[in-house]
Amino acid sequence: MPPSKAPNGRTGRPPVTSRAEILAAARRLIDQDSWERLTVRKLAAELGIGTTTLYHHVRDKEDLLLLVLNEYAGQLPRPELPAGPQDRIVAAATFLHDAFATWPWAVEVLTADGFVGLLDDAALWPVEAIVAAAIDAGCTQQQAVVAFRSIWYYTVGEILVRARSPHRPVTGAELHFDFPANLDPAQTPHLTAIGADWKTYAAADTYPHGLRALVNGLLPSAT
Repeated sequence: MPPSKAPNGRTGRPPVTSRAEILAAARRLIDQDSWERLTVRKLAAELGIGTTTLYHHVRDKEDLLLLVLNEYAGQLPRPELPAGPQDRIVAAATFLHDAFATWPWAVEVLTADGFVGLLDDAALWPVEAIVAAAIDAGCTQQQAVVAFRSIWYYTVGEILVRARSPHRPVTGAELHFDFPANLDPAQTPHLTAIGADWKTYAAADTYPHGLRALVNGLLPSAT
């Protein structure tokens, strides 16, 4: 049986437009060029199909990004959470942090308030776990939502700052930026004393410590 003809007349396999193929191609383009540069037209070209055909599967770029994100989140294995409310919140928040730290573009997509309404049920389990644990710890529903939002803001901020640092430092790696060399000790005595050590201190992975302190401050039953 002769091979089929591609749309441009060249010999090749027929274009596949399944959801899995579309999302896999979108992830490739995001990894190559960033999510800001992803367009429906570029994705259609990557798949070898017409833009109109692709619009039968996705409404627009925002819809496409959310489909990719929900698929990614849904495929991540769920950890077994501790029984204690504080430890449960820390574990769920750490899961969110670690999942998005390797895919910081997804955090940028979700930086708007109300993102919870954009996610599938399978992607919302960490939010449910944090809110439920906060209520178990004595929070009202309102307080539990505030607790989650506070933890989310802290997590997002840490991920984005790290991602936008000059070379995305890992734990223990010195940051590549110039600390002010001519500080006035009379105006900034402590910063002057710290000096270039600031870069080493700032490179440390402080997320776990900061998260634990934040959770302890948010929960009424924390000791």
